Amino acid sequence: MMATTMAAPGRVAVRMKVNGVEYAAEVEPRLLLVSFLRDNLGLTGTHIGCDTSQCGACVIHLNGEPVKSCTLLTVQANGAELTTIEGVAKNGEYDAMQMGFWEMHGLQCGYCTPGMIMTANAFLDRNPNPTEAEIRHALEGNLCRCTGYQNIVKAVQYAAKQRNGGALEPGPGTDLEFEHKDVIERAPEDVQDWGDQLAGQEER
Repeated sequence: MMATTMAAPGRVAVRMKVNGVEYAAEVEPRLLLVSFLRDNLGLTGTHIGCDTSQCGACVIHLNGEPVKSCTLLTVQANGAELTTIEGVAKNGEYDAMQMGFWEMHGLQCGYCTPGMIMTANAFLDRNPNPTEAEIRHALEGNLCRCTGYQNIVKAVQYAAKQRNGGALEPGPGTDLEFEHKDVIERAPEDVQDWGDQLAGQEER
């Protein structure tokens, strides 16, 4: 990790790579990482839900690991590589997890969705063929007030299947009923704003 450099009195110089782009700034030592991302870099897809590390709406990846950015200071990310929800889609194409949330209707208001996606992607990196119980355990730190979680679990199962080339093997306790449907319905027309929420492009 890079060392901090000289900055103006009361501020600390930091450098980090966010979604593949290098940034340098001088910040107050007390500035939370989530506030730096939203207010300084304009990456508002990372949401502030509770300020107490309970809801998981602020989850990002720091050096490949999921972290709650409301509990980290910006100076703690000095020299790190960060990925936010805005960096998940590549060349305008949703990744498997984003498509899973779209196809399986895994969101309603969408506020928790960026954090859910970031947590779930990191989980599948470690466990590419999870059971339903393992998925639910992995998402315990992410709260949703709308969906009841079942479609979120199905979204993660969908993403796991896509990551595995369409060949997800059911493990003990895995609910793969949805995978046997010949046709997966797309999102209804009246929720087209999901696209911005999946990519972290909406203003919150």
